[in-house]
Amino acid sequence: MSEQGGPGGPEARLRSMEEALEQIGTSPDERQTCRELAGFLLRTLSDAAAVDLIRPGARTERVAVAGATALLDGSAADGAPLVRALDRDHPLETWTAGTGAARTYAASVPLMARGELYGRILTVRARAHYGDHELATLHFAARLTAIHLGHARRLAATERTALDLQRALVAEPGRPHPNLEIASRYLPVGARALVGGDWFETIRLHFGRTLLAVGDVMGHGLEAAVDMNAYRSVLREVASTDLAPHRVLRQLDSLSASDDTRRPATCLLVRIDPARGMALYASAGHLPPALFTGDGTGELLDVPVGPPLGTGAGGYEALARPFTADQTLLLYTDGLVERRSEDIDTSLARLAALRLASWTPLPEVVDAVCAGLDAQHAEDDVAVLAARLRHRPA
Repeated sequence: MSEQGGPGGPEARLRSMEEALEQIGTSPDERQTCRELAGFLLRTLSDAAAVDLIRPGARTERVAVAGATALLDGSAADGAPLVRALDRDHPLETWTAGTGAARTYAASVPLMARGELYGRILTVRARAHYGDHELATLHFAARLTAIHLGHARRLAATERTALDLQRALVAEPGRPHPNLEIASRYLPVGARALVGGDWFETIRLHFGRTLLAVGDVMGHGLEAAVDMNAYRSVLREVASTDLAPHRVLRQLDSLSASDDTRRPATCLLVRIDPARGMALYASAGHLPPALFTGDGTGELLDVPVGPPLGTGAGGYEALARPFTADQTLLLYTDGLVERRSEDIDTSLARLAALRLASWTPLPEVVDAVCAGLDAQHAEDDVAVLAARLRHRPA
């Protein structure tokens, strides 16, 4: 068969390289990339293929196989492999195994890019030796895969850093007074979200009262996260003056409006006074809180809504409502309920229709809310803060 015009010639090699570019690295998942590589090698070069990756501690893990895997088990070389240096930094080995009709031909090449060794490819077939153009295709596929693996690992490292930063910024809310129980949840949007502007907080006040807060800075990314942290810091400072929630919002709005770089944000504050069995609400452009009674039925509270923080417009009002030991209060950001394909009133009605009994442990309440609103597949970041008066021994 001619090296120039046959299946192993330069035209076939070019077609194979084009196929490799299209078929390998279609996702940022490294295991998927390795499966795509093994499948490509099976279709174009071999009867069986395996991809091994180097893991921490220098251990090797076989992450993908394709084809007649029994050939891989019997591919140990009869003699020393022939090393072919198609590339100075990527030596390729070929060898034969078995005899007669059981003879197989194997080739292996490292997965290496930019000086980083990620693993190795093993391919085996039961027909003729691999030709030069086939080995060149194998070498190209290995380098292409290694580049994708490098990108995937750098992306994963960036995401870990971003999520660590998000956790550090959002963190757990502060400790309320012992007479108030809270549970919270933060869910970044999607598997590859960067830091964002959703947050919650609890602040101890005098006389056993606790201020609850949930907010959402407009936009996404690091800038929104920085502004979110700034709002939280200013809130703690202003709240320490023991102003009513609507006056706290007024101060926050005024201070934020004086900073031209600060993004607007929505915010909902609730000051809970267990001794009096009262809660005082104030909203800056935020969605209404949900209150669930002892039998589990819920309602959305009609809190007067002022403009978002940072506009300088002011105009915040307070709503006082009883808050008793058999009730559960839920604060949240819009990612929990908003869906592009659905009217917001429909989404809010779904939240209010949940049944959250007062005897359900508060962490399980948060779980039920996130499951009932399918928060794992939300289109925006989700922050949820639930609160309930703690039963005190008589």
